[in-house]
Amino acid sequence: MPVHMELKRIIINEVHDQQVVMLREVDGDRSFPIVIGIFEATSIDRRVRGVQSPRPLTHDLLANVIDHLGGDLQDIFISDLREHTYFAKLRIKKDGELVEVDCRPSDAIAIAVTARVPIFVSEEVISEASGEM
Repeated sequence: MPVHMELKRIIINEVHDQQVVMLREVDGDRSFPIVIGIFEATSIDRRVRGVQSPRPLTHDLLANVIDHLGGDLQDIFISDLREHTYFAKLRIKKDGELVEVDCRPSDAIAIAVTARVPIFVSEEVISEASGEM
């Protein structure tokens, strides 16, 4: 059963290449970090702070393409964790069908923040990420 999560915190360290986003369970206490790149962290941070760009950036572009092609981004789903790598999917409703598109979690979170859609994480990923397995 997917667990509804929210972006809790973005940790940007301009000295290092690895940045961190913290996801927290909406109706619970569990949380876990995901290490991401500086560009994705900056993109997410800009959206959270409401900083507008004069032209669409990459995550804006993808959200716009989904919309203009008649899709409706339902949510993002962080579905798997293998060898310290997270896997995510954009879940798009198109013509009554749910289409899942493979995506890096950092991009998925940036798009979720852009399109204001929910973030879901598999129970197995939360357990493994928090060391419960």
